[in-house]
Amino acid sequence: MSDAPAPGGIRPRLTRTPAGVRLCAMAELAPLSARNFVLEIQGERFHGFVVRRGEAVTGYIDRCPHAGVPLAFTLDDYLAQDLTGRDVIRCSWHSALFDIDTGRCVAGPCPGQGLLSWPVTVRDGFIETA
Repeated sequence: MSDAPAPGGIRPRLTRTPAGVRLCAMAELAPLSARNFVLEIQGERFHGFVVRRGEAVTGYIDRCPHAGVPLAFTLDDYLAQDLTGRDVIRCSWHSALFDIDTGRCVAGPCPGQGLLSWPVTVRDGFIETA
């Protein structure tokens, strides 16, 4: 599961997780909310977040494609509204906005780029990795 070490021996964060890791109960997330998860896998760390809209959940790796940093200044503060009132994911560092369903940048300095998907699913009332 580990990614190869970068030059200089520094290991980057993990970009994938094994399937079947239980994250939380669906009931622990409000119908329009997001939550950060940090998983330790074989001594390495994975940083991701899940967005719940209604009964749908979508997961993304917590890394801005433009700035290369986690998206939220404040824990679990990923969501905002664009100028039209549409719910979006926001990068707190430089205010890029991303479509919740696709992760595609819809406003800001990274047009054409997008968030990397983190496969998650709901099983028996729990959100888990897929």
